[in-house]
Amino acid sequence: MNEEINSRIRLFDAIEGGSPFWSREIAEFGAFQVLNSLCDGIYDGEKFNRIITRLLSKGADELLHQVHTAQAIFITPEDALWPDPLNSLSNPPIGLVVKGDATCLSKPQLGIVGTRNPTNYGLRNAAEFASGFVDRGWVITSGGAYGIDSAAHRGALFAEGETIAVIATGIDVNYPVGNQRLFHEISESGALVSEVMPGVTAIPSRFLTRNRLIAALSNATLVVEAAFRSGSLRTARDAAELLRPVMAIPGPINSPTSEGCHRLIGERAAEIVTSVNDAVEFLSI
Repeated sequence: MNEEINSRIRLFDAIEGGSPFWSREIAEFGAFQVLNSLCDGIYDGEKFNRIITRLLSKGADELLHQVHTAQAIFITPEDALWPDPLNSLSNPPIGLVVKGDATCLSKPQLGIVGTRNPTNYGLRNAAEFASGFVDRGWVITSGGAYGIDSAAHRGALFAEGETIAVIATGIDVNYPVGNQRLFHEISESGALVSEVMPGVTAIPSRFLTRNRLIAALSNATLVVEAAFRSGSLRTARDAAELLRPVMAIPGPINSPTSEGCHRLIGERAAEIVTSVNDAVEFLSI
């Protein structure tokens, strides 16, 4: 078995995703050397005690079996299925657990993000834009949450297209629980993607670190409805840092759920779009 895969899945299990420090170390020295250095005490044993203890508790075979039991695969940057856009990140993932069709990760994608508490206006727009881009051969990528995310995924599925949910939990953890059926449909017509091992539950910080994956996977990002301060704006700014196009749908001037979109538009951080044709023209597709 490939020692790089073995090393990466053990590091993947032990290190929280999105760490700039460990991303730099792995990029410079390789996963195999970083793993051995951790186990051999080259790194600060006190500072990294939790990571080292975790590394020594499980072997690669056990971890890979855990992934396969969840009907998923583990991919790394050395894998042919790895989506190259992730390499643009300053803190790319050590690996990814994918359930479904991993080939769709390398297809043109529109990231659709927004509030968990949308208006009917926002839900309708999320579904319509998802459907419109599916009709043009794009994959719809979002975060699997209630609200705008779910509407985008459902819009893609309704149009018989592919959709990707980048989730903040293990691939087998239905969070939110009400989306269990939706997650099953996504894995059948697209893919569920996670930066943590199966069985891992959600913590608040993980939602922000996974947002960078949505931004990096997507050729462009659309913010449908978002509060003045929200994770969706973080995704939009992650996309902008990667020099990916960002679009936002305006709403009523007194709508709290559109304040974030208006903020992005006002700061010239997003292009205003009011229809699928607007977005298509802006992206020149």
